[in-house]
Amino acid sequence: MPNKKLLDNDEDIIKKWRLFVAEGVLNKNGLRNIIFQSWERSKQYGIDPFKKDFLIELTKDDLKNKYKEFMPLLAAAKPFMQTLYNLIQNSDFMIRLTDRDGYVLDHIGEDSLIKQDKSLVLQDGYNIKEEVIGTNAIGLSLITGEPIQVLGGEHYLHKYHNWTSSACPIKDEKGSILGVLSITGHFEFVHPHTLGMVIAAANAIEKEMKLEYYNKRLKRVNEQFYQITESISEGIIRIDNQGNITSMNRFARKLLGYSVKEINNMRINDVLSTNSGKDIINVLNKGREYQEEELDFTTKMGRNKTCIVNVTPIKFFSSTDLGGVIITFKENKVVLNMINKIVGANARYTFSDIFGKSKSIAHSINLATIAAKTDDTILLQGESGTGKEMFTQAIHNASRRKDRPFVFLNCGAIPRDLVSSELFGYVEGAFTGAKRGGHPGKFELADGGTIFLDEIGDMPLDAQISLLRVLEERNVVRVGGHDVIPINVRVIAATNKDLKKEVDLGTFRSDLFYRINVMPIYIASLRERKEDIKTFIDYYYEKFIETNDKNINKVSQSFYEGMINYNWPGNVRELQNVMQLVLNVAENNSILTSKNLPSYIIYKENIGVLSDTRQLLTLDQIEKNAIMQTLIDVNDNLAAASRILGIGRSTLYRKIEKYNITI
Repeated sequence: MPNKKLLDNDEDIIKKWRLFVAEGVLNKNGLRNIIFQSWERSKQYGIDPFKKDFLIELTKDDLKNKYKEFMPLLAAAKPFMQTLYNLIQNSDFMIRLTDRDGYVLDHIGEDSLIKQDKSLVLQDGYNIKEEVIGTNAIGLSLITGEPIQVLGGEHYLHKYHNWTSSACPIKDEKGSILGVLSITGHFEFVHPHTLGMVIAAANAIEKEMKLEYYNKRLKRVNEQFYQITESISEGIIRIDNQGNITSMNRFARKLLGYSVKEINNMRINDVLSTNSGKDIINVLNKGREYQEEELDFTTKMGRNKTCIVNVTPIKFFSSTDLGGVIITFKENKVVLNMINKIVGANARYTFSDIFGKSKSIAHSINLATIAAKTDDTILLQGESGTGKEMFTQAIHNASRRKDRPFVFLNCGAIPRDLVSSELFGYVEGAFTGAKRGGHPGKFELADGGTIFLDEIGDMPLDAQISLLRVLEERNVVRVGGHDVIPINVRVIAATNKDLKKEVDLGTFRSDLFYRINVMPIYIASLRERKEDIKTFIDYYYEKFIETNDKNINKVSQSFYEGMINYNWPGNVRELQNVMQLVLNVAENNSILTSKNLPSYIIYKENIGVLSDTRQLLTLDQIEKNAIMQTLIDVNDNLAAASRILGIGRSTLYRKIEKYNITI
């Protein structure tokens, strides 16, 4: 039954409309602001309120493109449009969905309404925004972004005065309008709840689209997360709170030998040793993470892989319950190689850095070049300061292991009781003061590369026994441990002692001597190759002149002769220090002569002629000379040097820094 009050009000609105379109007079009394403002805009658009042939329609291709563009909106809206229509079926009402530009994308309703008058533009592809057909509910919703109901005479077009429309915008997750949902029908059948139904349906569509939007985002995030975890060069295993493996990334699967299908029904205990599995379950029970611990994984083929592991419980913000555990790990030897690259020794010298034209040094370089191509153990013999470490680095850099670790250990500089733990590592609790989790030894750090054992003649006998076993079996056992760790290491040993003599004295094992003496290389002392001294003088002259920013004109023959005639007990290291001293104290624009030589060199070559040849020095110069000579005599042993000089070690450090002495 039509509402009489609504009909009377509509007649009053129509009278105001006729006055406005005919004479331009707008009686706003009783009109909603939004309606008369729309009338004014419609007139400004130049819309003829009585015209019927101004339709704007999309072509079939354009409409198809619209369908593609707004497919998410159509897919979300269709079920709700059908549900809404089921409530108003057989009531001469039509449900329409338009896009943000006012084009009808879809409709559900009585075809009789369309057949009555095609100019009503109820069907798909027609544009019904305010700029095209004047005041209407869909057009106003697009402008205001709010739901609205437009009744009968409120429409600007005369042909819509028998119609009513309820419309509500549909917005995306950012609040922008995607389209409008509306119900249109005969004016006399309008109901106040119609707009509420449209609003409810539009809100439901928005929620569905937001849910779909966030589901897609979550799917993309999950896909990205999956790609990230798959590309990480570190093992990642996730387990639930029952210890079941829920995921394992590609690195972990490759390391342990399992396929994606095989991990579906596996538990964490299937890939960890017994004790390690208990540790993980303990994390689930207590919820406490631990980091950088060693755990043993078991591969599909039954091999053990010692790994450095981080275990992190998954905690939910809204609950105290655990969602499982994330385990990240790297194989132990990979971590050790990485650490060694950062803090280990740096092999920077090559054979081109070794100076000398003498036959003896050329022979040594030739032997070392040949040895570099093999993996045989090398024994470098020669006095302190002859360049054994430089040879070692050159051999490493010329070998196939040049991109692998280079590890250095001075066997004579470590307390006897710590040599084994330094070489082979130790497990947690092996001795008082042992680090938690244990510590890898030099051999583990050098795995795949080269280990340089300097001053091997000073190694304690008990450590010699362990070293011999490592060289023969190619594996190590940490101090206090039982696990056998395979290693692939090239050993280069060096000594300034006569090891054959040490064997006779019983201080060095004969079996170890023959085991390391596979490729012996002797490096001659500087006094055995005096023809190379001039080369070293010229090299250090150029180097220190540039460093000190001094202008020394040249080196005289008397300087060369004084240097060549000296015995050089400290070899190249001593010569380097002498050149640094001479150039530090020499005056600018001077010539280096025998008068510039340190007093102890002149004294030894000119006994009893001190007054004529001795150079006058300052106290600082005398002190520097004393420190340099003492360091040479004790092979750079700072503790011994400080005792001989009668000063504390910290004082010695300060003076070394003050005088820029190289050690």
